[in-house]
Formats: sequence, C-alpha cells, structure tokens
Amino acid sequence: MLHFPGFEPLDAASHHDRYSRSAQQSAALWDIDVAVGPLSESGRDFEVESSGPGWHTTSRIYLFDHAAVVNGLNGRPLPHRIASGFLSAARVVAEGGAFGYFKHAWRFGLFFVFPFLLVALALTVSLAIAAVPYWFGLSAWFWIASVPVAYAFFVWLFVPWSDGLHTLHLFSDWEMAVAVARLDHSTINTWLEECAAAARIALEEPADEYVISSHSMGSSVAVQVVGMLMEKEPALFEGKRVVFVTLGGAVLQCALLGSARVLRARVGLIARAKEVFWLEVHCLTDIVHFYKSKVVAAVGHPDAPQPKIAFIRLKSMLTPERYKRIKKDPLRVHRQYVLASDVRAPFDFTLMTAGPLPAASFAEHSPANMPRLHTGD
Repeated sequence: MLHFPGFEPLDAASHHDRYSRSAQQSAALWDIDVAVGPLSESGRDFEVESSGPGWHTTSRIYLFDHAAVVNGLNGRPLPHRIASGFLSAARVVAEGGAFGYFKHAWRFGLFFVFPFLLVALALTVSLAIAAVPYWFGLSAWFWIASVPVAYAFFVWLFVPWSDGLHTLHLFSDWEMAVAVARLDHSTINTWLEECAAAARIALEEPADEYVISSHSMGSSVAVQVVGMLMEKEPALFEGKRVVFVTLGGAVLQCALLGSARVLRARVGLIARAKEVFWLEVHCLTDIVHFYKSKVVAAVGHPDAPQPKIAFIRLKSMLTPERYKRIKKDPLRVHRQYVLASDVRAPFDFTLMTAGPLPAASFAEHSPANMPRLHTGD
C-alpha cells in the first residue's frame, strides 16, 4: 500500500502513530488481531499483520508525507505567508479555479473563499484602527498609539484566534495547490520526483494487490506521482492488480486551474489504465471535497472510464457524542476517512489497507455489503 496523506504538518512517524492507534481501535471493533510494526530504517514504511478466523494478511504500507513542504510554507515570516497566500488565491481566480469550484461543488467554493475573506476583514479592521487619528482629525502624535494598537490587534489577537480555524494554514494549502497544478515550484517538483522514485521501488515488490490511497491534497500529489510513473514506465503496472483510492478526493482543487494541463492529462492516463480500479470515497457531511463530482469527466475526459464513487455517512460510523463533537469542525470531519470508526460500518480504513478483502470490494457501501471478516458470517 502507498498512502499519500492530506495537507497536514505530520511527518511519517506521526502518520505511523495515528495509523497504529486507529488500527488498534478497528481491531477491537471488529474482533480481529492487528499488529502494526515499527517504521523501517528508511523511516518511510512499516509492516502490518492482521488475522481472523480462517485468514491472515501481511501488508507493507509506504507513507508519502509532505511535512517538510508544509512546515516550510508555514514557517515563513507572517507578512510573507499572507502576501503569498493572497497571490495564490488571485492565481486560482485568474485561472478559473474558483469558478470551477462553485460549478462542481459550491461548498468547496465557500471553503476556498473563507480564509481569504476572514484575513481581509481582519486587515481592514487593523487599518481602520490605525487610521483613527485621521478619521477624527486628531493630532499626528496619536498615530504613535494607533499604529501599535492596530498591529497588536492583528498579530496578538486575530492570528492566535484564527489558528483555531486553521486560517493561515489554509493559506499555505492554497500555495501548495497552485504549485502542484502549475509544477513551477522547484522544491515541490524535486519532492514529487523523489516520491516517484520511492513509489517505483514499492511497486516492484511482489504483492497480491497494490493499493494507492490518498487523502485530500494527497490525491493531486498521488495523480502527479502515479501519472509520472505511467508516462516513464508503463510496464511497471502490467500484470498487477492496482486500486487507486481517493478519500475525500480533492483532485479538482488543483486540476481545475487552467495551468494544470499536465495534471489533467495524468488524470486521463490513470483513468484509462486497464490495470487500475479507481475508487472515490465521498461523504455528504464533508465540505472539503467535491461531493458527487465525476473528476475524470470534469477535467476533460468524458470518454474515459469514470471512478466508482462510494458514499459513506459519518453519522452512522460514530457515536452520537463523538459526531456532535466534531461536526462543526470541517477539517476534523474531513480527516475522519483515515481514522477508526466507533461502530461497525461498511467502510473502515484499517480493513481496506490491511484486511483480507480486496480494496475494490469497498466500492459497494450498504448494510447488506458490510465486510464479512469471520468464517461463516
């Protein structure tokens, strides 16, 4: 399994720890045994042993995190982050991305607009505070007080408060989205090449099934990496059973930009590959993806096979208390795809990645198709 996480400041060790916790919760829920091994010496992959009555599965999971990219973007001085974020937003609008968001998933369009409107409002308030002496015809000496107060409002009050809404983190998210679409950022391009080299090695290992899973922004990254390999070495996929799973898929976040010609071409290449079964997992409660959108057709390949879409309901996967606690946090809801459920449900990330069932079997989600893990069930 090759997993491309979403835009989070988590390195491979953190993703490994999260997977281990979720796997143990799933094991208890489904009454199976799951043993998650430590990270290998490379710090990129680990092994998972799972078993139940009449079956045993060994999986090796490779992590393609982009913590270094995220931390690099988030670690810059505040003025640089704000200016770069607004520049990225302008590029998204200029290249038709914003129009496409509202066309294909209006809630995602609002998600795009939200952080920029919020920061713009805060900057406007700060400027208004600084300009108080001008508006009231006060002495120029009052500027000595109003400017620091305006600065304090923005830096010491607004920024810490907005961190709870991940506002500036989303600024960086859109910077990366533009870079993945345009392929004009040397650091990110080098990282994509490194991912492709590591993915090639993983895909050369013998296996019954190869699962390429991606979450959120990781879906665009996965398309670039897998498409790159298909262009260079199409024989690498021959004779393999490959399942490409996009969880809360946001390929259109990047692919709808006018400059994303290479990404759109790679979407078509993957969709037409006979060795690949493409499964998208959507959830109505999750506003941070393109619910019900047909990604392949939307980027200009209406004649290609479209991904199978499986729909899940978080309300039926979580306890009422937990669902109530997270439902007002869009990014927390968006993260649930890769976390354990509270009750048995037709979709489970651990079962899909390390269980006995083919990943493609999760394409049909209904109580009647709930995974059968025990002999005689």
